Amino acid sequence: MIEVFTDGASYGNPGPSGAGVYIKHEQQHYRYSFYLGDFSNHVAEFQAVIKALMICKDKFPTDILSFRSDSRIVVDTIEKNYSKNKLFIPLLHQISEHASDFPHFFIKWIPEKQNRQADKLARQAIQHQTNRQYS
Repeated sequence: MIEVFTDGASYGNPGPSGAGVYIKHEQQHYRYSFYLGDFSNHVAEFQAVIKALMICKDKFPTDILSFRSDSRIVVDTIEKNYSKNKLFIPLLHQISEHASDFPHFFIKWIPEKQNRQADKLARQAIQHQTNRQYS
């Protein structure tokens, strides 16, 4: 089983956003940081899950995936496979489509303090992009 921690961050709402993905597989740890552009924090959280699913599709295509997120909106939306928010519906469809490629996909809510690695990676993406713009 692959443990995948995701987080999205945004400076402003909307504003420059990043996604962080931290993966534990056996004794190895993988870290990914993505600059996303200008989005709300919630959209960045959904984008982080999508990015993580794409990574897993490439690296672990036949494994069971156990995702963790500190976003209740993302976890609830995925678990219920429903959202009233029109911005989240296409993101939910992308997640469902990517998740269906795996034998099992689970997502669980965790407190922020248990998601520090993914949070740090999401914030690094924004910081790195901001530094590049002003260099």
